[in-house]
Amino acid sequence: MNFEAARKKMVDEQLIPRGISDRRVLDAFLKVARHKFIPEDLRVSAYADHPLPIGEGQTISQPYIVALMAQCLELTGKEKALEIGTGSGYQAAILAELAAEVYTIERFESLAKTAHGALTQAMLNNVHVKIGDGTLGLKEEAPFDAIIISAASPRIPFPLTEQLKEGGRIVLPLGDGFSQILTVAQKKSGALESRDICGCVFVPLVGKYGYNKET
Repeated sequence: MNFEAARKKMVDEQLIPRGISDRRVLDAFLKVARHKFIPEDLRVSAYADHPLPIGEGQTISQPYIVALMAQCLELTGKEKALEIGTGSGYQAAILAELAAEVYTIERFESLAKTAHGALTQAMLNNVHVKIGDGTLGLKEEAPFDAIIISAASPRIPFPLTEQLKEGGRIVLPLGDGFSQILTVAQKKSGALESRDICGCVFVPLVGKYGYNKET
């Protein structure tokens, strides 16, 4: 399979027609080898227009959703970003092309190790993988210019609000375990101003400030 051609087709047919217009985001999607973040037996579907399982009941999101969330952050390349829910490591790899420094937290040790391996192989030295409860954030590295949550939450976790820099943005799916609204919020005068983007479906965010268990 010609993965480079498949990547270009993904950008041309899935992202651009749906409104992904940030040139830096599009270039990141052309550059990052998505198939290297997916189990080998599923790599033929790496650039398909749907999520894929990655183990532990988790998924790698549809390419368009990953792109939309990245575009919502409006990154310029100078930011320190925090990702909650490393999963396969693919979204962290995209963020690594868009921000100066990326910290990503995964609660499943097996996924964190696999993602770390893929990110290391991709020579993305500005990504730091942590294992733990992502809803607590990463206080020792705060504040962050941008935060992205790759799992559904009933609310924006309070610690993440505290760790977001003034003027910074956070993007996440808000709602229950069955359907959510992709939401972007910007911190202004210490408070979050949010707007709805679109409907979406993500696995639940499990942790102290998320859901107590899988739904």
